[in-house]
Amino acid sequence: QVHLKESGGGLVQAGGSLRLSCTASGMEFDDYAMGWFRQAPGRDREGVAGLHTTGSSTYIVYADSVKGRLTISRDNVKKTLYLQMNSLQPEDTASYYCAASGNPYCAPLTEPHYNYWGQGTQVTVSS
Repeated sequence: QVHLKESGGGLVQAGGSLRLSCTASGMEFDDYAMGWFRQAPGRDREGVAGLHTTGSSTYIVYADSVKGRLTISRDNVKKTLYLQMNSLQPEDTASYYCAASGNPYCAPLTEPHYNYWGQGTQVTVSS
């Protein structure tokens, strides 16, 4: 059974940094495309970063709102996905979710592509 568990959320001041982790189990981690999504109160869930690997190449996509501030990466040995978040702003406040897709050939920022989801970790940025 696939299980994804996020960690690393918390309260940070504007301009600060956090690193989120998503640890996977019950799956061949290398074979999955992975993504990070977030949902702020009263808003739809939105994709922020996606990553997939084809052969020796890694392809990454970011939402425009986070480009240059957030970095997605993965450690296949540790079966862990990361999201390094720098220069955080109050508008980044949201619950952050990692997601896995059994289609490893792309990692779009759209929910239907992903089969498995974590429970989320809360990120709160104070002004």
